[in-house]
This record gives sequence, C-alpha cells and structure tokens, in this order.
Amino acid sequence: MTPGTQGTLVLIATLAMLMSGIPVAFGLGAVAIVFLVVFHGFDSLLVVAETFYSGLNDFTLVSIPMFVMMGAAIGTSPAGKDLYEALDRWLYRVPGGLVVSNIGACALFAALTGSSPACCAAIGKMGIPEMRKRGYPDDIATGSICAGGTLGILIPPSITFILYGIATETSIGRLFLAGVLPGAMLTGMFILWTLFLVWKRGVRVHAADFRYSLKEKFESVPKVAPFLAIVIGVLYVLYGGVATPSEAAGVGAALCVLAAVLIYRMWRPKAWWGIVMGTTRESVMILMIIAAAVLFGYMLTSLYFTQTLAQAIAEMQVNRWVLMALINVFLLVMGCFIPPAAIILMTSPILLPIITAAGFDPVLFGVIVTINMEVGLISPPVGLNIYVINGIAPEVPLMTIMRGAYPYVICMLLSIAILCVFPEIATWLPNWLMGPPR
Repeated sequence: MTPGTQGTLVLIATLAMLMSGIPVAFGLGAVAIVFLVVFHGFDSLLVVAETFYSGLNDFTLVSIPMFVMMGAAIGTSPAGKDLYEALDRWLYRVPGGLVVSNIGACALFAALTGSSPACCAAIGKMGIPEMRKRGYPDDIATGSICAGGTLGILIPPSITFILYGIATETSIGRLFLAGVLPGAMLTGMFILWTLFLVWKRGVRVHAADFRYSLKEKFESVPKVAPFLAIVIGVLYVLYGGVATPSEAAGVGAALCVLAAVLIYRMWRPKAWWGIVMGTTRESVMILMIIAAAVLFGYMLTSLYFTQTLAQAIAEMQVNRWVLMALINVFLLVMGCFIPPAAIILMTSPILLPIITAAGFDPVLFGVIVTINMEVGLISPPVGLNIYVINGIAPEVPLMTIMRGAYPYVICMLLSIAILCVFPEIATWLPNWLMGPPR
C-alpha cells in the first residue's frame, strides 16, 4: 500500500473519530495506535508510552497551565463584568457603542485570558442580554461577541501561539509580539463592520440626552486596572528578556489569583477552588492533546505520509502565492472539523518547511495559521464559539447566531490577505524589539 493510500485512510479515520464527539486526545491516540499496529505489528506498541511521554517532556509546557490559570482567575471573578462596564461607560456615545464596547471588552479580555471560549462566555453572559434588552437585533448581539471572542487566540498571551512555538521551535516571545498589531487590526475591522451595520439598520439605543458623568466613568477603572497592569507586566518581562515564558506565566498567574482574591473578597476556599478546578480541567485537556498529537505525528512519519505530502507539495511547481492560498484553504477546511490545538500540532511541523522554502517568515505563518483557526471557531460543524454563545442565549436560534457571525469571517479572510501582502504588520514589532531573527 502506498503512503498516499495510507494517508487517505488515516485522514478518513481521523475525521470520523473527531466528528463522532470523542475527546480529541483519545481520538488522536486511538487512531495512531490502531494504524501503528495495522501497518507495523504489535511490536510498535513498545514505543507508544515513550513517545507519549516525550510529547510532555518539555519545560516550556509549564507556561500553558499558568496562562490558563490567569484566564480562570479573571473569568471566575467579576473582573470580566467590570471590564465590560468600564468600556460601556466610556464608549456609550459612539453609534452602536454597546456593541463596540463588547468587541473592545473581548479584545482586552483576550489579552487577559488567551482563550476564545472563555472570552465568549465571560463577555457574552453580560453583553448579550444587555444588547438585546436595549434593542439591538439578535444577530448583531450574538454575532459580534461570537466573532470578538476569537480574538482570544490571537492577542497575546495566546495558548495557540505557545502550541505553535513548541511544535515548530519558533520563539514564543516573537510570536506574542507578532500577534499584537494583527490583533489590533482585526479588532478595528470588527468595529468598523459593526458601526456600518448599526448605521445601516438605524439602531439607536441611548436617548439623545443620556450622559455618564466623568465621576461615573472613572469609578469603573480601579477594579480593572490591576489586571491590565499584570498583563502589561507579563508582556514586558517576556519581551524584555527578563524572564522565560514559563517564569512570566507563573508570576502572572499568581498575581491574577491574588488580585481576584483581594479585590473581590474571594476569601472562602469554595470561591477560589473553582479557579483551581477550571485550570486543572483545561490544562490536562490541552496537555493530553499535545501528547496524543506527538504520537499521531510519529505514526504519520513512520508511514512516510508527511514526507510524501511535503514532497508532493514541493513538486507542484506553483507560484509561492498560489502555494500560500492552497495552504490557507487547507487550514480553513481543517478548522471547520478539528479543534485549533490538534490542527496546529498535527500540521505545523509538516507545513513549516514548505512555507520557509517558499520564502515566508515562520513567525508570519504562525499568525496566519492562528487567524485561520479563528475562522474555524465560528464555522460549523465544530464552531466552538457558536455553541458557547448558543448555550448563553438558547432562545436565539443557532442560524441567527451564524448569520451574525459570518460577515466577520470576511474580515478575517481580508486580514489574512493583507498580512500576506504586507507581512511587516506581523514581523515589524518583534524585529524592532528583539532584533532580526537569527
């Protein structure tokens, strides 16, 4: 059987397993073990445990549960609510200001959590009922937060960037810096589309004479400021070379938990135990996916599928832009079926040599991969953010949420095109602060 035929069987089996609803880590691990046994016999099981362990035997992985804890500390406490309140008070005079403030809250919450579902849940629980109560159409209210939540994996600190950095041995500090300007650009595109939509539909929320006093505006700042200061501090020590990602994440997580306890009086163990439980659950899930993906990659390599695929793409003799377009289409399709962590860990090591050989920067490619994953988060059948929003507002039909979110997909695709034409948007900041890559 040729490697191409074997690879096709692996692809069909993997998609079937993941679409069945089985946890990603167990699905990848099961497919890897079954194909190793089928094509290499039972002796291949001798390396399964060692390969699985090697996927976790990396000190950089310590940063993942620490960044997850930062997000859990903020998501479990009322910090997200206060962040939303602060933005609403400052932006209420802007047409469609409540929607804009929700997108802004998603962007800031993304910098605090690094998780799209957490971002959607935290802002959506407060924002969607308020927008619907004040007369915003259901598709605008749900679609804007559904799309805004995707910023959680683009604006640093991002768990997606950490996974990409580990999978491709790319500097995580550079990736974090590379996500800043594209994240701001995409946030601006989301806001512009929202303003246009609100203006076109003639939505008006506040009365013409409604005002927040200056005192009310500044009252909303003190509780949010410490969390923003922690994030800025973590990014500074990362980019300034003061600490490693693991060290910075550890200190940031400890400070976020401490701030949540002190500011919101979360003294009782039951209050902060939820932070520990949420962190443990999500971290174990991510780490299991990483280990299973390493085993899956070993299986693909042992079947010579990755080498065959890379060679086939390399021999296509197509223009570098056509190559980038084909890879983007491939990532978009994969993103509709498989969660981001699994896609990055399975495909990045295969695609990176092809991309670098075509003359594209690996840091730029990390940003492009992440935006592709954002599209997958609001595209069925996986579309995790869609289902999170539907869980928050079950009275809004699923199709209405999708209809509201789809225009933002166009913004994401446009941002990918802009980054391909102007890669400096992603690469300028890391090169300026950290010097040219070696």
